Amino acid sequence: MNLEILTPEHNVFSGKVYGIQLPGTDGSFEILEKHAPMIASLGKGKMKVLKDKSQNNVENYDISAGFVEVLNNNVSVLIEDATMLD
Repeated sequence: MNLEILTPEHNVFSGKVYGIQLPGTDGSFEILEKHAPMIASLGKGKMKVLKDKSQNNVENYDISAGFVEVLNNNVSVLIEDATMLD
């Protein structure tokens, strides 16, 4: 699936991924390939980008509030700010 993570200042991530874990306002959730279309609000917390099926190839971010849209196997994450974690 294609993932695009954007802040007002820059493009944080763009590319093909296996999945993404996000901090929703009502709790954490995960989006995998061929997820149903949706729009959800995000709260402050940890976001994990799963680049492939192995749990070793991930990128972790601390994010602020925002939104996520899933449509036709494309995921757009629009957030105020993101800091990459080790």
